[in-house]
Amino acid sequence: MPSLRALHAAGHEIALVVTQPDRPGHRMKVTPPPVKVAAEEHSLPVYQPARIRDPEAVERLRAIAPDLMVVVAYGQILPRSVLSIPRLGAVNVHASLLPRHRGAAPIARAILAGDDKTGVTIMKMDEQMDHGPVLAMRATSIGDHEDAVQLTERLAEMGGELLVETLESLEQARSVEQEHTQATLAPKLAKEEGELEWSLGAKEIDRRVRALQPWPGATLPTPRGRAKVLAGHIEGDRYVPEVMQLPGKRPAAAKQVLGDA
Repeated sequence: MPSLRALHAAGHEIALVVTQPDRPGHRMKVTPPPVKVAAEEHSLPVYQPARIRDPEAVERLRAIAPDLMVVVAYGQILPRSVLSIPRLGAVNVHASLLPRHRGAAPIARAILAGDDKTGVTIMKMDEQMDHGPVLAMRATSIGDHEDAVQLTERLAEMGGELLVETLESLEQARSVEQEHTQATLAPKLAKEEGELEWSLGAKEIDRRVRALQPWPGATLPTPRGRAKVLAGHIEGDRYVPEVMQLPGKRPAAAKQVLGDA
């Protein structure tokens, strides 16, 4: 959303906003993607194909004949039939310092890996995942207590700002090939990754609790069953939960869940 709003505020003509279809959300209520909501706030046309590579979707994009395509966390690999449509190609806003953390979950993977910094990359797209040459990059430190939700918000704003700056001189910009031998992957998160044990140690538990917000979340065993850990901190060599939640219960102070009161 920040990238869309930044482009609109900078005066770029946005011919079409392409996003995922509406899907069931909380309590199975069909919910529009946030990008659709933001687009409609600015009276921008929205298109929601199930598969971007379907002939109907490709023809819809080709009919617009855009100069440029901007892709931000779209969730589908764009085929050559789509990438070849814009006169100036397609650029992607990716939430890592490429080639580190290519893939679907770069923000969570950066925290899980214990990285002390991350950032955003603007790159030209090719048919491979997060593989294209880099146009611009901006780094930022990861806070000691920063979780994935907080870091996502910061990087989204950074990405929008850097995107607008990059597009100001796109046709003259020099791109730099990535160091492909240094690439690391950031695959989708799995639910099992959040099932923690106290034996992992304080630093590892802390990283996972922060990285796996809001999904799949991190759980730890307690005398009252597995509880989701929403926040905590390290004291010496111990991890100290601050807020925990048992299944079907509201979040509570950890001492209430653990029975230490």
